[in-house]
Amino acid sequence: MPAGLGLRDLFSRPFRKHGYIPLATYMRRYKIGDYVDIEVNGAVHKGMPYKFYHGRTGCVWNVTKRAIGVEINKQHGFPFINCRRFSTLESQANEGQIPPELLTNRTVLTPDRVIGQYADLVTRVTNFHDEDKGYMVLGGDVFDVPIRKDIVHRVVRWQLAKRQQGTHSTKTISEVSGSGRKPYKQKGTGRARHGTLRGPQFRHGATMHGPKPRSHAIKLQKKVRRLGLKVALSARTAEGKLLVFEDLAVPSHKTKNIVNYVSQLENTKKVLLVDGGPIDDKLKLATRNLRYVNVLPSIGLNVYSILQHDTLVMTRDAVNRIVERMHTPINR
Repeated sequence: MPAGLGLRDLFSRPFRKHGYIPLATYMRRYKIGDYVDIEVNGAVHKGMPYKFYHGRTGCVWNVTKRAIGVEINKQHGFPFINCRRFSTLESQANEGQIPPELLTNRTVLTPDRVIGQYADLVTRVTNFHDEDKGYMVLGGDVFDVPIRKDIVHRVVRWQLAKRQQGTHSTKTISEVSGSGRKPYKQKGTGRARHGTLRGPQFRHGATMHGPKPRSHAIKLQKKVRRLGLKVALSARTAEGKLLVFEDLAVPSHKTKNIVNYVSQLENTKKVLLVDGGPIDDKLKLATRNLRYVNVLPSIGLNVYSILQHDTLVMTRDAVNRIVERMHTPINR
């Protein structure tokens, strides 16, 4: 048995002097399946769900009902889990015995489209004047991948670490300006002995173990970066916040044109405009004074920028270039 888990019982603390601690002390409730009565080393515990949690070691077990007794399936690779210490006394499927706080009468709404099925999507193509410009098919392998928050977190952390400047610097004792003379003689003064006045304990002295210029960048596989962009695009598509335009042409460089357009969008606070090629000068002038509207070329589209804006507007050319970018073999 691994060290620290105790020899008397898997669910008792061996260093306590007051005897056996019930398993219910370490249990978290989950509304999973029916409730059963479980016997642990002769002690019967009422109304425990099939899934319970050992708070001291952090182990989670699934107790599944079988014809005879129960079977314990280990999930965390502990060798002692094969010990058959549990037995099912009776099955309790009565709803009245389930705690009322675990019951709900809310209706679960199922969306019309299941997200993350890699299904091709057909979307409407418009422009700033909301004119019908046809339809476009969005590839399911780019715009309908399963939502992975962990992947997005890793990519954003990689982006923020890589863009950190890292120019912070402190001076060591050899870099601080000042005399290197011994301040006073070694013995006879009654004071502490010192060989320099530029040590870290003195005013205007050196900084020990302080920051030095370095790169904060971390490594992240290219396929993970690519998957993060797919997840971000799929999330905006699933929310209905991805709009496809024929182009981003504006009649003039006046800011009011963009302001009028953004005001027509519902539940929109920040908009990201993505064009396939270089950004038009008129569009740059029209948006540079708006803090809630930003413009990017397709080559600069990234996960962090998508997350900072709740609405994503892309041109046909930008969508095609992004899909081509996602399908390009990774250069290893």
